[in-house]
Amino acid sequence: MISGKFDLVLSPLETYATGVDGVKLGRMSIDKTFFGGLSAVSKGEMLNALSPVEGSAGYVAIEQVTGELEGKKGSFVLQHYGLMGGDRGRVLTLEVVPNSGTGELEGLTGKMEIRIEGGQHYYDFEYHL
Repeated sequence: MISGKFDLVLSPLETYATGVDGVKLGRMSIDKTFFGGLSAVSKGEMLNALSPVEGSAGYVAIEQVTGELEGKKGSFVLQHYGLMGGDRGRVLTLEVVPNSGTGELEGLTGKMEIRIEGGQHYYDFEYHL
């Protein structure tokens, strides 16, 4: 397992569906820079839904990460699934898409956890190569 921080920029994109009955649907671009054992950048897209209840939302996203993982060069894809609010509290799952690893990261599998502390984003990445 490795840990580090990352910088994140989310920007709104044009959406096909905007939502009805108080639900807001959105689409955002994702740009990240990872530091630490994962020295990389990523680009991706997020779809989100905000319910009329404050703090209740869901999102899915795909991002392709390109750079170095503990000195090994290549890229891989992370798939996100997130829910906030309701009985389950906060659920956030990020997993490496099977067979998405390239270069020296071919065969990569793993899961990533995200933490936010003092406004800074951190990752904990448990992976196998």
